[in-house]
Amino acid sequence: MEAERTETIEDIILRYSERGMPDIRLYLSTDYCTKAAKEILSWERGNVFLTTGFYVKGYAETDGPVGTVALAHALSKIGYDPIIITDEFCRGFFEPEDIETIYVELDNGDQHIDDLIKVYEPKGLISIERCGKNKHGKYANMRGEDIGAFTAPIDEMFLKYQGIIPTIGVGDGGNEIGMGKIAGPVSRKLSLEPCVIPADIFVIATVSNWGAYGIVAALSKLCKQELIPGFDWVQDYIKKTVKLGSVDGVSGWHSISVDGKSMKTEHEILHALRKFGRNPIKDNCA
Repeated sequence: MEAERTETIEDIILRYSERGMPDIRLYLSTDYCTKAAKEILSWERGNVFLTTGFYVKGYAETDGPVGTVALAHALSKIGYDPIIITDEFCRGFFEPEDIETIYVELDNGDQHIDDLIKVYEPKGLISIERCGKNKHGKYANMRGEDIGAFTAPIDEMFLKYQGIIPTIGVGDGGNEIGMGKIAGPVSRKLSLEPCVIPADIFVIATVSNWGAYGIVAALSKLCKQELIPGFDWVQDYIKKTVKLGSVDGVSGWHSISVDGKSMKTEHEILHALRKFGRNPIKDNCA
């Protein structure tokens, strides 16, 4: 009798997929979360830039910020100095978590980005649910609408310093920074104009927050540390961002949900990843 296949981190974060991500998975390594975690652990200790913040109808969406903070806290615990790079629509989301935050202006962003690289010398760049340009040079939402007037050009950092600073991207729909690594398959399989900004390692998930949690789960296994956030903290954090204006990216409502997924589903995913992260593997985070 054939043994039952053990569910992986990638299986967990791709539960409930409705936007074709399992089809895109075929074009990535099978253990891309562990690959991303190992990549992070290969970096010299120092500053790491994380970017997030996706514009939806006048606000930032609920997908992205909480996953970014969860990963930032994990990085802090293993010796890195996370710095969040975002724009005005995420104003006030991160400072209460004691994370250094830098806001890039909508105009003059290119020069600001160069200055940031020179001053902070980041050891790596990580994007979690951040819009990047498509082949037409446009920042497009899932409806194909141009949101460039509301999106600081943070993706230029990933393009300009490609091959110089290692990069990781996390996305769930096709228009996020990092999708350029698999732009061809995304265009064919999902029938949309994908982001063309690549990342060295790309993580897909049903919800980008879950992709960030997946990387944290892999770090937990590798480092043999409890790094995955608890559900109560996650729910409270999302509530706080909603009070600051964030919206569900699917409904556009100021609701305690992410991409149409309830907090019950969020609890399920976190619980599954927490169980997975308790089983250490041979590598470590030395």
